[in-house]
Amino acid sequence: MTDLDLTHFRALSFDCYGTLIDWEAGITTVLAPWARQQRLRLTDEDLLLAYADHEAAVERETPSALYPDVLAAAFRRTGDTLGRPVSDEWAQRLGRSVPDWPAFPDSAEALARLAQHYQLIILSNVHRDGFAASNARLGGDFAAVITAEDVGAYKPAANHFRALDATLRGLGVDGHELLHVAQSLFHDHVPAKREGLLSVWINRRHDRPGWGATPEPSEEWTYQLEFASMRDFADTVEQAHAGRSAG
Repeated sequence: MTDLDLTHFRALSFDCYGTLIDWEAGITTVLAPWARQQRLRLTDEDLLLAYADHEAAVERETPSALYPDVLAAAFRRTGDTLGRPVSDEWAQRLGRSVPDWPAFPDSAEALARLAQHYQLIILSNVHRDGFAASNARLGGDFAAVITAEDVGAYKPAANHFRALDATLRGLGVDGHELLHVAQSLFHDHVPAKREGLLSVWINRRHDRPGWGATPEPSEEWTYQLEFASMRDFADTVEQAHAGRSAG
């Protein structure tokens, strides 16, 4: 913990997949049955580790590709790495799977509680239709949604954060009044540090070793607060605002 005053901020920007939506569960729901079909004796964590760098590479090499196509291409490359074929049917199954990815159990409630205190903004590495389907699970009241499709690139590239600057101006929010909330050090906390943004780490993998579906960051990152869940973060926000009211 730090002495960060959570009542100072007027807006929160969120990564969605990994923070609000359980993208690792969504990915392994497709990769695991494929691996069984291919007679690969790999755990879900093994599959996520094999997959992670491929998705980041496809996003870097084809920044204007829609996310379903990124997923399909990354799956094919994962198959190559593991020495097993990925048919078009399997690749498309992963590409079409985003609407089926589950929300973390605490996400919707935490967002509703946080919306009482802040304007909420999404900064996501997916396409518009994919996020719209996910938000049917989240029920989020977002002041703005910025997707990879909107900015023609994928985090950790700076495009989302450049668009965020313009969005904040439109909302009448100064940059120092924004707090970025995310799980991925690689996708979010590295560029947040680069852009001079304060951030909160929602450490969804606190009870598991390794990096999962996210590449290990190779650049500097930082965060001001860490929580194991969105519920814990929302609890702390409410306590801060209650303390301010009492004072």
